[in-house]
Amino acid sequence: MPLKIPSQVDEFLRRPNPSVMGCVRPDGFPMTVATWYDWEDGRILVNMDAGRRRLAWIKGNPKVSLTVFADDWYRHVSLYGLVVSLHDDTDLSDIDRLALRYSGNAFRSRTAKRVSAWIEPHGWHVWDPSGELAGGGP
Repeated sequence: MPLKIPSQVDEFLRRPNPSVMGCVRPDGFPMTVATWYDWEDGRILVNMDAGRRRLAWIKGNPKVSLTVFADDWYRHVSLYGLVVSLHDDTDLSDIDRLALRYSGNAFRSRTAKRVSAWIEPHGWHVWDPSGELAGGGP
């Protein structure tokens, strides 16, 4: 069941804002990486090179987080949840989707081996001094 998100937070997440994804390394330390994302029907799409270490870490521990920033980084939404789906992006459609969202162009490397992950959020938190995104999740 998708997490209930207020409409103002949903709208914020639909924008191509900068974001940082966190995952847990095998030694227990957290690791964060800047990433492109998309928000669709209460789930988060991310995509990574097939050789990235974080892909192996996610396979070992699917608990992740994503913090999405506004232009002013004091205004942000943080979500945590589980990677519920991993699949090879063989036709590069997911990375193209993200590249178009952020840059307006298709992904440059047409021979890249990419993997997509869908994240199902379990909770969220907002930091917004203006109060426009007010609230916090479970």
